[in-house]
Amino acid sequence: MIVMKFGGTSLGDGEAIKRAADIVCHTLEDKGEVVVVVSAMSGVTDVLLSAATSAARGNGETFRRARWALSDRHRLAMTEAISDEEARLQLMEEVEALLSGFESLCRSVHILGELTARGSDAVASLGERLTVRILAAALREKGVTATAVEATEVIVTNGQHGSAAPLMDETRETARARLLPLLAEGVTPVVTGFIAAAKDGVTTTLGRGGSDHTAAILGACLDSDEVWIWTDVDGVMTADPMVVPEARTLPEISYAEAAELSYFGAKVIHPKTILPAVERGIPLRIVNTFNPSHPGTLIVAEVKLSELTVKGITSIKGLSLVTVEGRGMLGVPGIAARVFTAVAQGGISVLMISQSSSEQNICFVIRQEAVEDALRALEAAFELELARRNVDRIWAQDKVVIVAAVGAGMKGTPGIAAKVFGALGKHGVNVISIAQGSSEYNISFVVDEGDMEDAVRYIHQEFGLGLCPEPASS
Repeated sequence: MIVMKFGGTSLGDGEAIKRAADIVCHTLEDKGEVVVVVSAMSGVTDVLLSAATSAARGNGETFRRARWALSDRHRLAMTEAISDEEARLQLMEEVEALLSGFESLCRSVHILGELTARGSDAVASLGERLTVRILAAALREKGVTATAVEATEVIVTNGQHGSAAPLMDETRETARARLLPLLAEGVTPVVTGFIAAAKDGVTTTLGRGGSDHTAAILGACLDSDEVWIWTDVDGVMTADPMVVPEARTLPEISYAEAAELSYFGAKVIHPKTILPAVERGIPLRIVNTFNPSHPGTLIVAEVKLSELTVKGITSIKGLSLVTVEGRGMLGVPGIAARVFTAVAQGGISVLMISQSSSEQNICFVIRQEAVEDALRALEAAFELELARRNVDRIWAQDKVVIVAAVGAGMKGTPGIAAKVFGALGKHGVNVISIAQGSSEYNISFVVDEGDMEDAVRYIHQEFGLGLCPEPASS
């Protein structure tokens, strides 16, 4: 059994939907059983949420325009993807009913002047509910017995709106009860990604990377052989090809490497997506809808031995480096705890930490938009120490980037850091701060935003990643 997910760019219009249907048909012939998970068409969720937010602010026109724009886009997709007129007309009725419900919900939001978290999830769920019906109909036109399934019937969550967590025991029970009988009857389920439901049946959403997460959850619950994530790239690459034109697709990486690459900026897969697959040991494959003959990247628990110590270079932009420094911090217990407690209480996520061995300096990296809140929180927490000069200053350097070199082969291999920083030093790239975890899967460091592309290119070149072989056929 294969669980496969198609992202928004893979379902962006009628031609893309037909292409996805062809891929499903081919996989059914080759593998036997397939469960399909779909995202909304690209950009649709943003339109829905923007319209609802605008309605809450008193705008009574934006959501009406959005409704008809979405109607036109989905009608066009249906016309391109489905030639049977009767099937298309029935589908159009379903789509218009869903869009009418969206308009009614936005009208209520407009009257109340408030968009609740529950209402936001109800609005955000619509894109997947539209796409799932179109793809299921496109499959039926190709002779596949397919049915649309809303994930509110399948995935049970803790009820936290906006970023709900799946309750895996309950979800395993509901998913198997709903989907396995369909598969046994030769029916291909096409399931909405991103959305789910709390125990009381209220719609929730799984947050960023939600459709990928849906696929991994279902893969784990159904004990599938693999989970395939269909996207618009050939797999996980050694670097961003926009920065490094000679970047190559990695044929195979480990769960740990994928998590590190994703955390440090690679956008192919979200770290949260990997968790259900890790727990069940189910491989994930990243494949390209627009180049389906390419085997992509296989993500597994343990990779085969490779000559590549470093497998990927990635980066995160739009960051600031916050520093707390002072001679009076030397040897004082609890300083670091107070720093990060103050930041955490402000709801600010820390991406990287570095501390001098003398304990006179603690620095950490956060999103640039959170800097003012972080500085205010720290100045309040250390008001007394600042007055006594135990803490000399708390400040931030904006427009910095984290660059990370990632690879399981780094573990226990001497000289990796020397090669990384030697490559930078040789080309005059200044490193502002450095961190390496005890897992030894990555070396991450901070550079000025203007040095990011050079840093990535020089390290990529130093480790010969542009020479890595093309993936072998699966």
